[in-house]
Amino acid sequence: MTQQVPPTELSEPELTGVRNFRDVGGLPTMDGRRVRQGRLFRSGHLAHATEADSAFLSSLGLHTIFDFRNAADQRLEGPDVTLPGVRNVNLPLTDPADGAEFWQMVREGDLDQLRAALDDGQAANRMASSYRTIIKERTGEHSRVLHDIAGDSVPALMHCAAGKDRAGLSIAVTLLAVGVERDAIEADYLESNATHRRYKVHRSDSSPDAMSPEVMALLSPLFEARATYLSAAFETIDQTWGDTETYLTEGLKVAPETRERLRSHLLD
Repeated sequence: MTQQVPPTELSEPELTGVRNFRDVGGLPTMDGRRVRQGRLFRSGHLAHATEADSAFLSSLGLHTIFDFRNAADQRLEGPDVTLPGVRNVNLPLTDPADGAEFWQMVREGDLDQLRAALDDGQAANRMASSYRTIIKERTGEHSRVLHDIAGDSVPALMHCAAGKDRAGLSIAVTLLAVGVERDAIEADYLESNATHRRYKVHRSDSSPDAMSPEVMALLSPLFEARATYLSAAFETIDQTWGDTETYLTEGLKVAPETRERLRSHLLD
């Protein structure tokens, strides 16, 4: 039976320039253990971290920051802040929007362009498809993350731009590897929809029409965490490898002893 997922810690920090930060500690595993607090964190990008944000992040004792943004993301948002003594690993994953030209349309396109590209379920289908692609085609990157963490690259922080999709999937894969229940992984994933966590939509035109209810409805599938997206990833694991165990051992080349090290680093 699925264990109850503990609520978000009341002491969660209010970071000014970093969105969607949280500790994934407390999530239950299938064998009755829990993810240890202070070992695995997730967030949006760190490019706009304030001095106070940086001080808080430095207090976590981070060993490694995994940045899943690509070059286009980094040009748009800037590089992460530098935290003394922390190793930064950039492992670009497929952008759910699939390219700078698409994001330019999101930021600058008029209503007709947005309708043509996003209406009638196109936006949600694009997102679900990107989750499937990351699972099937980015096994090398996810294998690297798991082997790094098993090699004691903890505490670790994983982030992309919004901290929702690429970081969300990488967190999900890590949690699967230590036996966290899929329902608990989904509950944590959906936390990205909280108002204070949501990625801020940027539109070049600041007029009311540019941010009209119809425009925002067209854009919402790109900026929401939806259970159907994560389900597409889980379904891809099952359809491609048969089950999670085979995905981890054959798809990600994670040996049983590596998984034991992951558990020892990440679980209570």
